Amino acid sequence: MASEVTLRIVRKIADVTQRDWDALVGDESPFLKWDWLDSLEQTGCVNESTGWLPHHLVAERGHQVIAVCPLYLKLHSMGEFVFDYEWADAAHRLGIQYYPKLLVGVPFTPVTGARFLTIAGPERKGLIRLMGQALVKIAGDNKISSVHVNFCLADEQRALEEVGFLPRVGLQFHWQNRGFASFEDYRASFRSDRCNKIKRERREIASQGISIRAVQAGELTSSHVRTMFRLYKGHVDTLYYGRQYLTREFFDTVLRRFAQHLCLIFAERDGRIIAGTFNVRGDHVLYGRYWGAFEERPFLHFNVCYYSAIEHCIRSGWSRFEAGAGGSFKQLRGLDPEPTASMHFVVDEKLAQAVARYLKQERDLVREKRARLLDASQIKRPTNQP
Repeated sequence: MASEVTLRIVRKIADVTQRDWDALVGDESPFLKWDWLDSLEQTGCVNESTGWLPHHLVAERGHQVIAVCPLYLKLHSMGEFVFDYEWADAAHRLGIQYYPKLLVGVPFTPVTGARFLTIAGPERKGLIRLMGQALVKIAGDNKISSVHVNFCLADEQRALEEVGFLPRVGLQFHWQNRGFASFEDYRASFRSDRCNKIKRERREIASQGISIRAVQAGELTSSHVRTMFRLYKGHVDTLYYGRQYLTREFFDTVLRRFAQHLCLIFAERDGRIIAGTFNVRGDHVLYGRYWGAFEERPFLHFNVCYYSAIEHCIRSGWSRFEAGAGGSFKQLRGLDPEPTASMHFVVDEKLAQAVARYLKQERDLVREKRARLLDASQIKRPTNQP
C-alpha cells in the first residue's frame, strides 16, 4: 500500500476541498468537519501569532484523497488539554529544545474522535501506521522534539503503539442517557440525598424568576451569538489562567457556516440574558464547550451548564453529554469518569525513556482514581451489580 500512496503537507485546510475532507469525516465528531477547522483558520484563532500553525497531512492515491489528519506545528502547549509542561521542563534540563512540536488534534477542543480520517475498510489500520511513521520522520528530519495525537480512538492508539508511540490515559466526565423519559426520571436515578439536593437547586433558580431555554439551528440569530461571545470572553477574563482562544469573528462565522450543529443554552431574567453556554451537537451527542454569566447567582452555573443540557438531551433523545475537561464536581450532577487516550512520540531517546516511565506510573494512578470515583458515584447502582 505504501508504494501506492503519496503524502503531502498543506498549510491551510482550504488546500483540501471540503468535499474530499468531509467525505472522510463520516459520522465522526462535528469538530472534525472542514467548516469548523477552516473557520478557526479564517478568523485568526489558529495562525503563527496564536502559536498554532496548520500543517495538515494528506494521503492520496492518484487523484483521490484517502486519508487526512488535522496537524499543527505548536509553539507552546496551550489549548490542548493534555498537559505536557513537565515534559517541556525535563527537556529544558536535558538541553533539548521542546518547542516547536507537532500536534494532531482539534484546537481548544478536548473531545475524543478520529484523528486520522481515512477511507473505511481494511486499509484504515495501514493508513494510520503510514501516517504515524510519516509524522515521526517529519519530526526527526526537522529537529522537532515530539509528536502528540490527542483524544484519539482505540484503533488509532493500537496502530500508533505499533510504530513507537507511547500511550497516555486521562479522565473526563460524561453523562449517559440510560433511557430516561424525563428530567425527573433522571433525577430519580440518584441516591436519595443527591436527588433532593438537585430538586432544591432547580427550585432555587425558579424562585429567582430565572428561566432557561435552549436555542439552536434555525432559531439562532447574530444577537444570540454575539451575546454568547460576550459571555465567553467575560468568563475568560475573570480567570487568572484564562486564555481567549476564540475571536468574535469566529462566533459570527460559525453561525453562518455551522448553525445546524450549534445549541446555545441561555438563562434569562426579566427578559434579559444573564448567563449562557455554547454547545455543539453531533449525532445524538451534545458537547458542552463555553460558559459565561453577567450575574453571579446561586446554583446558576450547575443549572445552565449541566441540568438544562441534560434535560435538553433527554427531550431530544440524545445518548450522551460531554461536559469538557476537568471538574470532578461534575460527578455530583450525574456525570461519571470515562477514560480518554492520547499518543506521544518523543524523538530524543533519553527523554523518551523518562516520559515512558512517567506514563506507566500515571496510567496506574488514573485507573485507581477512576475506580475510586466510580465507587463514589451519585448514581444508584442497578440491583444486579455489586
